[in-house]
Amino acid sequence: MGRVEGKVCLVTGGASGLGRADAIRLAEQGAIVVVTDVDVTGGEETAQLAGGDAIFMEHDVSNEDAWLDVLKTTVDKFGKLNVLVNNAGIVIPASPEEVTNEQWRLIQSINTDGVFYGIKHGISTIKQNGELGSIINMSSTAAMQGYPAYFAYAASKGAVRSMTKSAAVHCVQSGYKIRVNSLHPGGIATQMTANIPTPTPEMLEIMKNMPPGPGIGQPDDVAYTVLFLASDESKHINGVELPVDNTTIISP
Repeated sequence: MGRVEGKVCLVTGGASGLGRADAIRLAEQGAIVVVTDVDVTGGEETAQLAGGDAIFMEHDVSNEDAWLDVLKTTVDKFGKLNVLVNNAGIVIPASPEEVTNEQWRLIQSINTDGVFYGIKHGISTIKQNGELGSIINMSSTAAMQGYPAYFAYAASKGAVRSMTKSAAVHCVQSGYKIRVNSLHPGGIATQMTANIPTPTPEMLEIMKNMPPGPGIGQPDDVAYTVLFLASDESKHINGVELPVDNTTIISP
């Protein structure tokens, strides 16, 4: 029997990178995986790679109505939802002085609002089945130390960190069997990080003063942690912020 056998798991931003790795590892261990993304081609490919009963649904996480549609379809098709991985996110490099209003709003709409809607409606959906549930929010080490070259991104991931803890306490106080935890990856080799525009000379100068990191991780370094938090193996872990960066977080 797999570690998440029979659990229905929804992974946002599953078309590539961390989301794809999460979906594949969960499916390998017996989960029914719902992959969502705005990238239809990539999302369908992930569902095929995951195999089994995995399906793909097009999903803009910044749209609350889209969340309601995806969750309703999931429950209508599979009868329940056990695990939600709020993975979808974007990054645009810009310092506090350089970031534009448009960049700020775009990042917050996906990274912050998207997780807010997921938590809000995910709790309401998962609690209905009465089984153990898990919400896993993808934050970043940027939420735990100064990342001036990625100011808006770091702000959004700090919000994810705070929302996670409040949601975890809410579920305990409400008597729900739902745990809410956040993961904080450092540098991971994904298409998203590869697509980050070349920093400006000013940003490069700022980054020179940041503490050295342990090197680039791989998507599976995060995916296996997601698998653990999705499984009942972690049933006594709640409200935790878990770095996945192979080092101790040190503020500059």
